[in-house]
Amino acid sequence: MTWTLAGFILYLVAILVVGFVTYRKNESEYDYFLAGRKLNPWVVAFSERASGESAWLLLGLPGAALALGLIELWTAFGCVAGIVFYWYTIAPRLRVRSAELNSMTLPEFFARHFTRGRGAIRITATFIILFFFTFYLAAQLNGAGKVLNVTFGIEPATGMFIGAAVILFYTMMGGFFAVAWTDFIQGAIMFGALVILPLAALAELAGTGNSLQTAVGQAGDSFLSITGGKTGWAGIAAIIGGLSWALGYMGQPHLLTRFMAIKDPERIRLSRRIAFVWAIPAFTGAVLIGLCGLALYGQGYFEDVEHVMPHLATAVLPSWLAGIFISGAIAAIMSTADSQLLVASSAVAEDLCHRTLGIHFSPKGMLLFSRIITILVGVSAFLIALYSQKLIFAMVSYAWAGLGSSFGPALLLLLWWNKTTWQGVLAGMIAGTLTTILWSEITILDQTVTVRLMSFVFGLMAVWLASKLTQPRTA
Repeated sequence: MTWTLAGFILYLVAILVVGFVTYRKNESEYDYFLAGRKLNPWVVAFSERASGESAWLLLGLPGAALALGLIELWTAFGCVAGIVFYWYTIAPRLRVRSAELNSMTLPEFFARHFTRGRGAIRITATFIILFFFTFYLAAQLNGAGKVLNVTFGIEPATGMFIGAAVILFYTMMGGFFAVAWTDFIQGAIMFGALVILPLAALAELAGTGNSLQTAVGQAGDSFLSITGGKTGWAGIAAIIGGLSWALGYMGQPHLLTRFMAIKDPERIRLSRRIAFVWAIPAFTGAVLIGLCGLALYGQGYFEDVEHVMPHLATAVLPSWLAGIFISGAIAAIMSTADSQLLVASSAVAEDLCHRTLGIHFSPKGMLLFSRIITILVGVSAFLIALYSQKLIFAMVSYAWAGLGSSFGPALLLLLWWNKTTWQGVLAGMIAGTLTTILWSEITILDQTVTVRLMSFVFGLMAVWLASKLTQPRTA
């Protein structure tokens, strides 16, 4: 057994132990889906960061930086800006209001603001979550297959199965308690990988006598350009495309539940600082991993550019440390996939079956039903990942735009504008979803202005306009 494999197995054992330990903490679906609102600020911050930055951050973004160069700095900057913005504007109010309304899911949070339209909001939100999380979950399992294939030579399909089986087990066993505490461990490993690996790669590059700038420039001038060599509107659109990642954070249900689960709303300030300290070096490191891969290996070396992170780890790090940091890539995958599994399960079990269809169980019965839904959602995602040929970056971008524009504008206005109506919320959800689907299919539109921006703008306009048109008339 190699040290790399030993480090990976040790990580998996630790994660499974958490699932066993947290099993008995779940006495109802309230514990299973929201940990009883008992999480401390450190766990909330690390869990939010680990869940927010999935296989996309350790595999997708480095791969994009290798393929495109410095232009991906705008993506990193946009993500950090989005993190800062929603921790200030969304987190405090969402935690307080969700407790006041006794809501433990995002669809229920929207619905309980109004006396009418609750069923329509719950059903629409549930199907939006299931639709876009299909792509998001498939991206995570796809990432598991890639990491295990590059590192251990395991067939991608087998790697997907291993990842799906482990995630399903500890999520089903421990619910939100297991997800949050494993995210704490996974977030720490991810941070280490994103800080130490690029430093080791830079040291390796220095040993060749080249600087990063010189080596990247050898691949072509466009790789050193912050617009990717584009000029005029094409260059501006490229910058907007990167910055537009910021908008998606406000509408990701698996991240917003972290704000709802913190024990004391006053501790959000501490969680916020921890999240910022995590995000800035992590995103910088992700771009550097891709640039170092480009500098060391050049264009065309990788058949799949999203293999750069695990390949670089095994090449420049001691095998035991490579094993731990490759576990970081798996950690990124698991920490997002488990959260998405839980959110999708809660949408079906709580919002659709319980609240809308009126299916009632005892607390223990509802907990069992929730676990069954978790298994069904996980199996469905595995089957989709098995037959998908898209890159992780592309699938996450699509889901990110869809969720961000469907829920982000509605949530932002609901928290900050007291004239928002249920018709406005519903219109925003539908507009964001349809714009994402249609705009993404028309290539010339997406290349002119990114779908991540336009779907959010249309979603925001729909919430505002529908609310203005349906506000109760006063005498």
